[in-house]
Amino acid sequence: MSDVATKRRRCFFGTDGVRDVANRGSMTPEMALRLGRAYVLFLTERGFPRPRIVVGRDTRRSGPMLEAALAAGMTSAGADVVCVGVTPTPSVGFGVRLFSAQGGAVISASHNPAEYNGIKFLDGAGCKLSDDDELSIEDYLGDNLIDEWRPSGASVGSIESRECDFNRQYEDHVLDLVGHVGLDRASILFDCANGALSPIVSDMIGRMGMVNSSAIGNLPDGLNINEKCGVMAIEGLCREVVGRGMSLGIAYDGDADRVLLSDGKGRVLDGDIMLWIIGRWLHSRKELGSGVVATVMGNMALDRHLKDDGIDVYRCPVGDRYVFQTMVERDARLGGEQSGHVIVFPYTKTGDGLCTGFLFLRACTELKEDIDTLVDRFGRFPQKLTNITVKDKNRIMNDGDIASAVESASRDLGDIGRVFLRPSGTEPFVRLLVECQDPNLMEEVSSDLQRRILEMIG
Repeated sequence: MSDVATKRRRCFFGTDGVRDVANRGSMTPEMALRLGRAYVLFLTERGFPRPRIVVGRDTRRSGPMLEAALAAGMTSAGADVVCVGVTPTPSVGFGVRLFSAQGGAVISASHNPAEYNGIKFLDGAGCKLSDDDELSIEDYLGDNLIDEWRPSGASVGSIESRECDFNRQYEDHVLDLVGHVGLDRASILFDCANGALSPIVSDMIGRMGMVNSSAIGNLPDGLNINEKCGVMAIEGLCREVVGRGMSLGIAYDGDADRVLLSDGKGRVLDGDIMLWIIGRWLHSRKELGSGVVATVMGNMALDRHLKDDGIDVYRCPVGDRYVFQTMVERDARLGGEQSGHVIVFPYTKTGDGLCTGFLFLRACTELKEDIDTLVDRFGRFPQKLTNITVKDKNRIMNDGDIASAVESASRDLGDIGRVFLRPSGTEPFVRLLVECQDPNLMEEVSSDLQRRILEMIG
C-alpha cells in the first residue's frame, strides 16, 4: 500500500500525482503530452480501446497550457476527452461517473504555490489510482509503444467542452448528498483560496438561502491561488471570523479536496475533529461500517474519544488514497487526515472539501453539538511538526542510525506520546512529528531529534 510495499519505487508520481514547478522539470507541456498518451495506453491495454476521459483544472495560469498538452496527448492516442474547465478535484471524480467515462485527470498542485502545477489520474470509479497503476503508467513512459501508437483518421480522439454547465451539475450533486443542513440563518465566512471553488461557493450561498454568509479568497487571477488564504493560511480566516462576528469559517485549498474550519472564537477545527464528529454521527445512523481510518499523523486524542463510543480507529500511511484503500480493506465508511482530507463513503470517494464541510455541519446539527466547545472538549495531545530540508529523502529514511534514534525516542515516551518521521511527497524535506501529553517533554524530544538528524546528515 505504501511506497515501501511496492517492488519498485515510482520516479515521477508522488503522494498526489506528478508535481513540479510548471514549465520546468516533470511538469512541462512535453511531459504532460507524454503522460496523457501513457495514461491512454494504460487504459487501452486494460480493455478500453477508445476511452473517454474527464479533464479538469484549478485556477493557475499554467493550467490551460498543461490542459492543452494533456488533451493533445490523450487524443493523439485515441481517447475522447471531456474538458470541464476550472473545477474542484472531487468534481472530476463525479464527472467520471456522470459521463460514464473510463478515467479522469486533474491538473492541479493542490495546496502548493501558484508557480507549481501537477497532474493526477483517476480510475473509472472516480478514485485516485493505486501505486501499482502509477508504476504501470511510468512503464509506458519508457516504452517504445508510446511513440509508435499513432491512430489516424476516425481513430484520432475528440475533445468536448462542458465548461458552461458542469459546475452547476456538481452543485446539484453536492446538494443532493448533504440534504437539508439548515444554514439559511447561519453566518458563515467561506475562504475559497482563490482556487477551484471560487466560481461555485457564491452560487451555493445563494442557492442555499444563506443570506448572512459571504466568501473571501474568491477572486483568482491565476497567480494568487493559496496565497495568504485558504487552508494554508487558516489563521487569516480565523481572524476574519472573529473580526466580522461570524459564527463559523470554512476554508478550502486550491483544488478543494481539503477543508478546515474556524469556530466562532477563531479556533481551528481540523480533520481530527471532523472525524470525531462525523464518525459519531455515522455510528448513530448505523452507516459507519467497521470504524474510522486515520493516518499516522492523526492526534492520539481521536483514538481515545472514539474508543469511548465503541468505535475502532485504523491507522494508515499519509495520503488520501491510502486512506481510501484502507477504508475498502477494513470496510470502514469514514477516513481522513488531520490536514482536512476527509472521505465520507458512500457520500464521497475522494477528499471533497465542499461536501465534507456541509456534512460536518449536518452532523453537528443532528447530534446537537455546540461547535464553539469542540476544541476544548477534544483536548488534543500537543504536537510539534518540523520540516527538515534535505537533499536526499530516501537516504534519510533508510539511515539506520536515524531510524534507531526515532524508535528509541518513541519507546521512551510510552503511552503518553509518540514520534514519527516521514518524507514529504511533494517537497524536499522530511517531516518530524513529536506528540506528547506533556508539552515541555514534547519540545525537548523534538529539539533533540532535530539536532541529531541535522548532525547525521552533515
